[in-house]
Amino acid sequence: MPASNHPAAARKNDENPPSSTYRIQVRPDFPLAATAEIVDYLADLGVGHLYTAPLLVSSPGSEHGYDVVDHSRINPALGDISVLSAALKARDLGFVVDIVPNHAGVAVPHTNPTWWDVLKNGRGSEFSGFYDIDWERGRILLPVLADESDATDDLRIEDGELRYYDKRYPIADGTGEGTPQEVHDRQHYELVNWTRGDSEINYRRFFSITDLAGLRVEDPEVFAATHAEILRWYNEGLVQGIRVDHPDGLRNPAEYFNRLRDAAPDAWIVVEKILEPGETLPAWPVAGTTGYDAMAEVNGVFVDTATETFFNTLDHHLTGVTTSWQDLVHDAKYRVATEVLAAELARLVRLAPEIDAAPEALAELAACFPVYRSYLPIGARDLATARAEAGRRRPQLISRLDQLTARLRNPADELAVRFQQFTGAVMAKGVEDNAFYRWTRFVARNEVGNDPAKFGVTPDEFHHFAGQRVLDWPFTMTALATHDTKRGEDVRARLAVLSEVPGDWTEVVRRWVRLAPLKDPAMAHLIWQVAVGAWPISKDRLRAYAVKAAREAGTCTSWVRPDESFENALQQMVDRIYDDPALNREVTDFAASITPPGWSNSLGQKLVQLAMPGVPDVYQGTELWDHSLVDPDNRRPVDFGERRELLGRLDDGWLPPVDETGAAKLLVTSRVLRLRRQRPELFAGYRPVWADGRAPEHVFAFDRGGVVAVTTRLPVGLSRHGGWGDTTLSLDGHSWTEVFTNTGYGGNRLSVAELLQTYPVALLVKE
Repeated sequence: MPASNHPAAARKNDENPPSSTYRIQVRPDFPLAATAEIVDYLADLGVGHLYTAPLLVSSPGSEHGYDVVDHSRINPALGDISVLSAALKARDLGFVVDIVPNHAGVAVPHTNPTWWDVLKNGRGSEFSGFYDIDWERGRILLPVLADESDATDDLRIEDGELRYYDKRYPIADGTGEGTPQEVHDRQHYELVNWTRGDSEINYRRFFSITDLAGLRVEDPEVFAATHAEILRWYNEGLVQGIRVDHPDGLRNPAEYFNRLRDAAPDAWIVVEKILEPGETLPAWPVAGTTGYDAMAEVNGVFVDTATETFFNTLDHHLTGVTTSWQDLVHDAKYRVATEVLAAELARLVRLAPEIDAAPEALAELAACFPVYRSYLPIGARDLATARAEAGRRRPQLISRLDQLTARLRNPADELAVRFQQFTGAVMAKGVEDNAFYRWTRFVARNEVGNDPAKFGVTPDEFHHFAGQRVLDWPFTMTALATHDTKRGEDVRARLAVLSEVPGDWTEVVRRWVRLAPLKDPAMAHLIWQVAVGAWPISKDRLRAYAVKAAREAGTCTSWVRPDESFENALQQMVDRIYDDPALNREVTDFAASITPPGWSNSLGQKLVQLAMPGVPDVYQGTELWDHSLVDPDNRRPVDFGERRELLGRLDDGWLPPVDETGAAKLLVTSRVLRLRRQRPELFAGYRPVWADGRAPEHVFAFDRGGVVAVTTRLPVGLSRHGGWGDTTLSLDGHSWTEVFTNTGYGGNRLSVAELLQTYPVALLVKE
């Protein structure tokens, strides 16, 4: 790779990265003042930088902040940023803030001043260039009306505005006379049946969400207006880092990051870029990604790759499905491209009037695209891959595919620009929000940034990934959980145990599906895995998860057309788990049998993630066991009082057992974070460390350049082998201190049984 194209050549902010980050979902019921009150705890935990959800004004009632409606000020419901900044500075903690450059919230128009002005004045608005609107299609289509032929009869004029129930819309000057319907027909917008959004929307959306309108942040004026407040915080020293949401929606991500870097030259910048396995981040002037790639690698190390065929057989027996993951993904993406994102596809087709069958060919290319998107000229090879696969699947389209790809590889072609934005949305909706819920062979691996067809990760593969990361992206973020993960990190760690007990799992789950049948067997298999992975979980939480999962899968019910009878049957299946004493006891007993090895996996993956190359992020509350499911379940309140009290006990010398309290995980988290903050020089390199003796394959260890992380891999198999026996770890003969137990060791061969006598993990620091 030429030096100018190497990631390291593009970075300008390597001098002062965070030692770690801690993500807080700041929201109106946990505002900045409440966040400031836990800063002392975070400092004691060992955190380097606080990392928050978006803070600008968002849509009323928003629980996440990604629907910004006013970029000029902080959300007043969150409080004063200076209060939090002062608390952080008092404890020498940095501040990383999340921003959303791709889109703005438009669900409640009167709360978004720029959108309101565009609706009122159309192309004559001073903000008409703010939003990515296809003005050639006429009035702005707003799909908000009920699915009724006479829905416009409910329009009314009130206080100089057009009203539809509780929704408010502006009236252009000089158009307010007549009936509400006549006034409506004179506006720059058109209120239509909500079902027309997917097929007719004429502004770019965030995925398929019509309440989020795409911004034209490629325009320097729009960039300046939407980033002024964030950059003020940076320039005044209130924040030191920026997390950029959804760069794949941007027209030109490289140009955007160059502009952001110029405006914030010393900021630590990470991007929410989801890399497919084997894909590399373009050499943007950023520190790296938000860590989904690391998440897939870390979790995979604790999966027994030798049992994949057992799960293939089980899944086929339970579901009868013979479709491969690749074919399922293709079909899901093609459906999304032609149905869910039909309006976006139509906009592409209008850019290629000379090509017959352009809709089918463009949809096929998008369905076959192997990654989220390209960044031309980077990614031309992915386009070639998509062209070859599309031609294999649809040979009758080959001539049209060739015509299209000739244009799609040209970065200056408007069709190529918009196709890049399109494929990311197709991938996200088709895979994350659909295929992940349909292909349920082994859902520990159904996670954002991972290919579920890759059953696990070998130690050699991980060492390769980590060694490359320390060279190319040493200050990228690593993560085990985010607000967007499908399952909490400890759910995945426990589910990894199933890969070690395929026979036991096969026996119980085949019986359970007979006791509580469901006409969607793939969904039933998903629910049973989630149940044992998160057990004990309340009935209400599992019920809510099951309905969301089934609607995302779209097999027997959906968000657009909920099937009440199926959802009732699904909830009856969940209820049976709790109401049938014998079944409840079986689920409880089985979950109990995989919980201790699940704890071992949890501690192992936590240590690996915190100690591996990169900047580790801890998602709120996950310093104790976290058995959350997909949002909104993973945004539940965190009991920081409990965590503070347990940390105090640890600091008084308590060595906790590995039990249901999760205090052992808090011990691991706090000790690694503190060491990274106090002695960052110990975490500068990477090399594998190998074991010998009876059970070397159950040791997973690496040396960061003065600190060695040691974890137990596949704990059930280790027990079956009779334990560690004479297994030893090869070190360099120095004296070492084990951080968690404060025990000293010497010599160049350490007994693993002795080293891991107290905990299934160890962290050795060279004296």
